[in-house]
Amino acid sequence: MDADILVVGAGAAGLSAALAAAGGVAALSGTPEPSASSVRSRGRPDSSVLLLTRGHLGRDGASPLAQGGVAAALDSGDSAELHALDTVLAGAGLSREDRVAILTTEGPGRVRELIGLGARFDRDASGSLELAMEGAHSRRRVIHARGDRTGAEVTQVLSRAIRRLPSITILEEIEAEELLTEGGRVCGLRVRRSDGSAGALRADAVVLATGGLCHLYLRTTTPRSTTGDGIAMAMRAGAAVADMEFVQFHPTAMAVDSDPLPLVTEALRGEGARLVDASGRGIDFPDESGELSPRDVVARVLWDLTRAGGEVFLDARDTPGADFPDRFPGVFSLCRRHGIDPRESLIPVTPAAHYHMGGIEVDEEGRTTLPGLWAAGEVASTGVHGANRLASNSLLEGLVFGARAGASARRGLPAETDEGDGRRPANRDRVVSPGPDSISAPDTPEAGRNPGKPDEAALEADMQSLRAILWERVGVVRDAGGLREAIDAIDQLAERTLPDSVPGRRLRNALQVARQIAVSALAREESRGSHFRRDFPITRTAATP
Repeated sequence: MDADILVVGAGAAGLSAALAAAGGVAALSGTPEPSASSVRSRGRPDSSVLLLTRGHLGRDGASPLAQGGVAAALDSGDSAELHALDTVLAGAGLSREDRVAILTTEGPGRVRELIGLGARFDRDASGSLELAMEGAHSRRRVIHARGDRTGAEVTQVLSRAIRRLPSITILEEIEAEELLTEGGRVCGLRVRRSDGSAGALRADAVVLATGGLCHLYLRTTTPRSTTGDGIAMAMRAGAAVADMEFVQFHPTAMAVDSDPLPLVTEALRGEGARLVDASGRGIDFPDESGELSPRDVVARVLWDLTRAGGEVFLDARDTPGADFPDRFPGVFSLCRRHGIDPRESLIPVTPAAHYHMGGIEVDEEGRTTLPGLWAAGEVASTGVHGANRLASNSLLEGLVFGARAGASARRGLPAETDEGDGRRPANRDRVVSPGPDSISAPDTPEAGRNPGKPDEAALEADMQSLRAILWERVGVVRDAGGLREAIDAIDQLAERTLPDSVPGRRLRNALQVARQIAVSALAREESRGSHFRRDFPITRTAATP
C-alpha cells in the first residue's frame, strides 16, 4: 500500500481534502514548516496521504485562476438561511436543500479557518471584511482577495498548510490514467510520470478532485487541463454520474484571440459596470435583476445578440473607472495584455463555458456509488448547484465538501450503495449514467508508445473538432436536432483507434464525457437553469424522475 488516502488534484477541493485527510487544521498545531523538498520525501505510514497533481502545487488548474470571491454569510445582516435561499433559487428547482444547508452553514467556518491560516482577504477602512454584491445574491456576502485574485490566495494559503504536514507526500507532474479496482472496490490508480514511464499507486481510499470539463468547449474560460478526465475515469470504473447536461456559461469572457478566453469577473457588474451594445446603449434583460440576473439568463441574452451579428461590451469607464487597476488588478492586466485600457475603452465580451454543475454522483460526505472512491469540487455532483450555480459558490463548495470528503476518507467509511439506507444520493429528476459508456479504456494499453508528430497533430485536430461540436450544438441554446448531430459526430470521431499517449488518452476521455453531456441534454426535454432547449423552452412545473 503506497498510502492510506490518495488525493488526485490540487485545487481548492483537493487541497482541502488532503488537509482534512491528514487531520485538518488541528494537525498543524505546533508543527514546524519544513522545506518543500523535505515534505515530498516522507510520509507517516500510520496515516499517510498522497497528493497528486499533473502540474505544480498551488499554480495549476482552475482554482488559482478564479477571479470571483468566496460567498459566505459573514455579515450581521446576513444568514446561512438567506444564502441558502439564494442558492436554491439560482439552482432552478434541482438543488438538494440538505446539501445547500451544509454549504451555507459550514461555509463561514471554512472561511475563518482560511483567515487563521493567513489568508489576506480584502478589508475596508475600518478593518472589516469587504463584502461585494454579485449576480443573484440578495446580500453583499462575497469576499475577495487582492481584488480579483481570490483563487490564487486560497490555493497558496492551503498549499503552505499542506507543506507543513509531514503525513502528506506531494507528487507533482503525475498524470492519473485509470482507477484500479479489486473486488468491486477502488484500490488505487494507474499513473504516468512526466518522463513517460507508467506505474501504479495503491491506497485504501481515493479522492478525485480533478476539476471540471469546460475546456471541451471552443469558447471557455478554463485551462486546457479541464476536459473531464476524472469523470471519464470514474465512469469506466463503474461510478454513477449525474446532472451532466448542466454547463454554466459565464456571460462575460473577454472576446479576444486567446484560448482559454480571459474571464471578466462578475464583480465588475456588481460594482456598477454596464453591459452595452456597439453603440453604447444598455442591453435589456427579461429578469427584474437586469445585469445581475442569474448567469444563464444573462448568457442567453448575449448569445442571441451575438448570433444575430451584434457585439457586446462591458463599459467600466465610469465605474470603477480610474480605480480599475487598484480594484481589479488581474482583469486590468489581462485587458492591457490584449491592448485594451478599460478606463478609456469598452471591453468586448462573449459567453463562454465556465463551470459544470454535474459530475460524479456523491453523497454529503463526498462518497461516490463506487466503494473506496470519493469525489469533491467541480468533478463531483453534490446537488448543491442544481441546474445553475450561484456566483462565488464554487470555491466555497471546494472548501466545504473537499474537507468533508477528506475527513470521510480518513475515517475509512466505505461508499454506501443501498438506496434504502438514506446514504446514497437521491435521484431528484436527474439523468444518471450507471457506469461505463460505449467508449471504453483499452484493455491492454501500449505503455510508452510514442505516436509521433503526425498523430499528435491529428489528435489535436480531432480535439478542436470536438470542441467546436459542443460549442455549436451543445452550447448555450440547444435543440433535439443539434444534439443528435453532436452525438453522431462524436461517435464518428470515436471510431478510430487512439494511441496510448497523453493526448490520445485525453481525447478518449473527452469523447466519452462529451457524449454523456449530449445524451443527457437530449434526454432532458425541458429548459431548466443553464440547460435551455429551444424546442422545449418551458420548465416543467414539477420535478419528475
